[in-house]
Amino acid sequence: MGTVEAANKDANGSLLEKNPSVVFVLGGPGSGKGTQCANIVQNFGYTHLSAGDLLRAEIKSGSENGTMIQNMIKEGKIVPSEVTIKLLQKAMQESGNDKFLIDGFPRNEENRAAFEKVTGIEPAFVLFFDCPEEEMERRLLSRNQGREDDNIETIRKRFKVFLESSLPVINYYDAKGKVRKIDAARPIEEVFETVKAIFGPKNDKVNHYVRLMSKLYMYKFHFVSKTKIGNHCLPC
Repeated sequence: MGTVEAANKDANGSLLEKNPSVVFVLGGPGSGKGTQCANIVQNFGYTHLSAGDLLRAEIKSGSENGTMIQNMIKEGKIVPSEVTIKLLQKAMQESGNDKFLIDGFPRNEENRAAFEKVTGIEPAFVLFFDCPEEEMERRLLSRNQGREDDNIETIRKRFKVFLESSLPVINYYDAKGKVRKIDAARPIEEVFETVKAIFGPKNDKVNHYVRLMSKLYMYKFHFVSKTKIGNHCLPC
């Protein structure tokens, strides 16, 4: 046990020596996070770590952990924090990079607190892709990627879990001024123009505008979520 703990400490120490820049990427299933992360990687040199992809790779490995993960995903539940964090740590350590997009994590407050405690890393900011539930459902059902969790029942469970679990995380980071909210219902190219304004070269006027628009979006997000959360609708 001591050996495992020592290995974890060594991994954390190596990560912190890099002084990594971490951006959490959040949004409902089908909000376009993966597509935009690919654009960010290509244009700004980040390493994209999808919590979902790492978990699916573990499922394919046939391990005991993989079987447990598969059963939880079928039920639309969230995988225990320690499982996902371990996979993320390993991927970060092996990447050789110091800039990371962590996609689909943290999904709840327990995830968030555990990540910061275990890794000692706080995100630079949270990129939140906001998209109406109807649009996300349409995208998921039409993408035909052969994923076992792309069926209508599981999709709706995932919507509900995302809404109920992610609100506290988004609110926590918004209180710290770290949420960049993006209207993800628009065409891919338009969404990426907004993304570029956030990740591009420092420009005080542009960054001030982005921060202002994010704050206005968040005011709307808080108001709509309070009035619609009982119906499990994502904020417009």
